[in-house]
Amino acid sequence: MNSRRSSRGFTLIELAVTVAIVGLLAGIAVPTAELVVQRNKEQDLRLALRELRKAIDAYKQAYDEGRMIKIVGESGYPPSLKVLVDGIADARSAEKRKIFFLRRIPRDPMSAGTESAPEQTWGLRSYASEADSPAEGRDVFDVYSKSAAVGLNGVPYKEW
Repeated sequence: MNSRRSSRGFTLIELAVTVAIVGLLAGIAVPTAELVVQRNKEQDLRLALRELRKAIDAYKQAYDEGRMIKIVGESGYPPSLKVLVDGIADARSAEKRKIFFLRRIPRDPMSAGTESAPEQTWGLRSYASEADSPAEGRDVFDVYSKSAAVGLNGVPYKEW
């Protein structure tokens, strides 16, 4: 009788093939995961820009409708993003109720740091500045991302 003991483990070749397959799958999965993260950040950027721009437009509309005191020489746009959250006194209301345009200022998702206030993460363009060279001024006509990165669509985030 031959009493040869059968081994029940993996051979070195089987382990090497398994490690190679796992490495190949990980090499495919990591770039895909990075792409998903970037798409999510871009979606958050789109939503934040839309929310801020709608609030700026609502402020301007309230100004044009006479819901706030008009000052000669003013553009009618908010002096800062913080005003959109703090609100303004409604000139039409006898009780001087406030009109609010935002609950909170969203943070730029492309901004690297989290230590600064959300309103400081955005680039601001005043009404008096040129479209191709936005600059801050006495009011906030538009907002843009300060990120120098380029989106998946090939357009720099600053131009969104």
